[in-house]
Amino acid sequence: MADKTDKADKQDSSVYQQLRSWLDAVIVALIVASVLKVFVFGTYRIPTPSMEDTMETGDFLIVSNLAYGPRTPMVLGIPMFQWYIPGVNLPWTRLPGHSEIQRNDIVVFNYPMEVKPISMKTNYIKRLVGMPGDVLEVRDKVVYIDGVPEETVPSMRTLQLVFVNEGSMLDRQVVKDLDANILQYDQDRMYLVNARMDALSDLAATANVDSVVPYILPKDYQEFRQRPFDFSKGFINHDNMGPIPIPYEGEVVELSLDTWHLYEDIVTRYEKNNVLVEGGEFIINGEPAETYTIQQDYYFFMGDNRDDSEDSRFWGFVPKDHIVGKAWLVYFSWDFQGWPDFSRMFTVIHDQ
Repeated sequence: MADKTDKADKQDSSVYQQLRSWLDAVIVALIVASVLKVFVFGTYRIPTPSMEDTMETGDFLIVSNLAYGPRTPMVLGIPMFQWYIPGVNLPWTRLPGHSEIQRNDIVVFNYPMEVKPISMKTNYIKRLVGMPGDVLEVRDKVVYIDGVPEETVPSMRTLQLVFVNEGSMLDRQVVKDLDANILQYDQDRMYLVNARMDALSDLAATANVDSVVPYILPKDYQEFRQRPFDFSKGFINHDNMGPIPIPYEGEVVELSLDTWHLYEDIVTRYEKNNVLVEGGEFIINGEPAETYTIQQDYYFFMGDNRDDSEDSRFWGFVPKDHIVGKAWLVYFSWDFQGWPDFSRMFTVIHDQ
């Protein structure tokens, strides 16, 4: 009887040791994965076409947190599962990175308009077009920085009006071969086409095509899309806006009712000040103020699919503390039919 009891105890002990060993391995794996996710690299899936054709819907990316410097944890939680304890905010800093953030970088950042701890906000990916201290303007679809037009990114997409000759049609197969999309056809010889910038000359040379011109919203056209941030008190649309000064750390701005729409989110939402405006006078944290000193750098992002992207043109500046990392590699991709796209796998992401 004693032998049977000893044997059962040994079996129970063996099962317990196996479970303990398995649990220890899982905990270690979670810790290692969490450290890698926070300090080395993260992964990101492209959910929308806003960055086409640089990034495709269905791409899975590796994002380097080391590029601009990883952020130490901001909340108490498990990074692998996006779980955290509400109300517990940790003191944090950004560790040194191996490069500085630069114009045209393809960057992953936390969507600034969400009301969550910074690191728990949804990740977005866009192209950096405006740096701190720049004056940015969009004129007839073209972005100008300090009065100089931006370099054209070949893979960038814009809407074009394609006019064909009288009595003819646009060859849809040619359009498909140019990786363009016909969105609308007007009986008056006009097609609305979403095309890559590096395909416009070939599109214009297509048989039966009379001319190709950009589809531009008039300057006096007020866009009625949801816009949580207004850069101007007058008419504004994503094809024409500005000039817009992009705030930078240490900048001293004058506070007035005429410019408050530019700085309200910065002063209150991102830099956590209590502001009361009474009769044109500003009271910040209980003290009268005529100026305000910006506490961190801010950036302006746009999607490469310029007419199908919700970006800084709609929700404003991105604070430096919201920057996550630089897009580095496509490690997996699904095509539009739901099959693995082997041609895009293990493709290094270039800024141009």
